[in-house]
Amino acid sequence: MTLERRGFLQAAALAALAPMPATAAPTSPKYRLGLVTWNLASTWDLPTVLKLCKDAKIGPVELRTTHKHGVEPSLSKDARKEVKQKFADAGVEFWGCGSACDFHWADATKVRQQIELCKRFVELTADLGGKGVKVRPNGLPKEVPVEKTLEQIGKSLNECGKAAAEAGVEIWLEVHGPGTSHPPHVKTMMEHANHKSVGVTWNSNPTDLKNGSVKEHFTLLRPWIKSCHINDLWKPEYPWRELFGLLTSTGYDRATLIETPRSIEKADAALDFLRYYKALWSELTRS
Repeated sequence: MTLERRGFLQAAALAALAPMPATAAPTSPKYRLGLVTWNLASTWDLPTVLKLCKDAKIGPVELRTTHKHGVEPSLSKDARKEVKQKFADAGVEFWGCGSACDFHWADATKVRQQIELCKRFVELTADLGGKGVKVRPNGLPKEVPVEKTLEQIGKSLNECGKAAAEAGVEIWLEVHGPGTSHPPHVKTMMEHANHKSVGVTWNSNPTDLKNGSVKEHFTLLRPWIKSCHINDLWKPEYPWRELFGLLTSTGYDRATLIETPRSIEKADAALDFLRYYKALWSELTRS
């Protein structure tokens, strides 16, 4: 896409003017701004991802599966060492793998296949020195009672969590999918999972809001939040200052990762976007 720099700056400026609570002195958050390669970087190869993140001073990076970077479980051990070294050389942290593994299916064979695929992503993430594997639910089968599906997802997460713990990484369930993104349902999944290496990726969905606030649902899931996806910060519908304030006040010290549906192929436009995004993020996260 062609980035309309002026329009973006105007939108960012308006969002930044949202009221900020009075404090003695602005402080920076303990968490960092990183990037999910979906969908912004879907057409970037790995050297481009690393260069742009380094130049924009953004990291860590979650590599979403199926994208041009080509970091997949099919990589050989030698290729994995090369990828790990490229991250080290660039000074960019590898956060983890953004898999599309999901465990909500009515077909037990498919669920088993997804669990085994998740274990392969666990091995890949461990070899690359990452922290976790993002998985997701993606809906509630109509022919299955909701509670049964939630329990099935939780038990699948438990098995994946055991494999992750052995490899020294984590499993992060993205708050995602029709019905399955409902925070109380995610809480139920986590209770069925019942494993210290299984957590949640907060996904900044419109369904997080209750009476315009995310506080109730954030508080509900906060014990499990191990990663966080954020999207278009200039959209006024989502209370970004409130979310960032809650992350700060509850001691979150990991990453908030850019995950936006826009795709930018030209490197100069992409770098501009990342720099503008970081400037707005820095303003909205001050406390």
